Amino acid sequence: MFAGRTALVTGAASGIGRAIAVSLAERGAALALADIDEAGLAATRGLLRPGTHATLHPIDLADKDAIAALPGAVMAEHRSVDLLFNVAGVAIGGSFEQVDANDFDWLMEINFFGTVRMVRAFLPVLRQASEAQVVNISSIYGIISPPGQAAYSASKFAVRGFSNALRHELRRTSIGVSVVHPGGVATEIANSARLPTGVDEEETARQLARMNRMLKMPASKAAEIIVEGVAKRRSRILVGTDAKVAAVLERLMPVSYMKTLDWLMRRAS
Repeated sequence: MFAGRTALVTGAASGIGRAIAVSLAERGAALALADIDEAGLAATRGLLRPGTHATLHPIDLADKDAIAALPGAVMAEHRSVDLLFNVAGVAIGGSFEQVDANDFDWLMEINFFGTVRMVRAFLPVLRQASEAQVVNISSIYGIISPPGQAAYSASKFAVRGFSNALRHELRRTSIGVSVVHPGGVATEIANSARLPTGVDEEETARQLARMNRMLKMPASKAAEIIVEGVAKRRSRILVGTDAKVAAVLERLMPVSYMKTLDWLMRRAS
């Protein structure tokens, strides 16, 4: 599935994106690695299997012109792109009323519109492959919507809906679409989240500590689940028991699941 093929991975400078890049390299894939963090990209390349053909593409996914120019830069270094992994994402803490409108828009530009623009830019390239796959990272918060996650959850539900519609539109083509819902994966996304001004620091620290306790799965394990799911061309990939539980609860109790989730989280803490 991966040997001799080229995968473009956004968010490759750290976390799940980096772990996916390492996993794909172990399977013989060539890589185009994209992220705003140039030093992180270089560090990721240093972790890859020796001999891996990997190119680095620093990019701000909030910059639509940079995304439009990316296929040309990638194709100048690779013969094809067969797999597109849209992993890059950002987070914001605070309730809807606390989050500044500009910060809300910033998050949507990266998490949702960055994904949409990457797909739009690379679909013509993917159509040239005998078999291609688009892999869009949503979240457990693209299944459930807890308080304090209005912006992030909105973006991840949008990724989910976009991916599902895209899959139906491409069903008679050689391009498959996978949407991924990771649960609590041990990355730095919580620690690097933007925080609204004026939020109580002690309460923020408590929420951050609680969030980090929930982020247990190593990124390397999450990446293996994702890559194996992509190898099987699964349409929906749930990563972790928490994501699977959330999916079941949302299906059984689409309105009232938060009561049960609150109880489960209190027990876990």
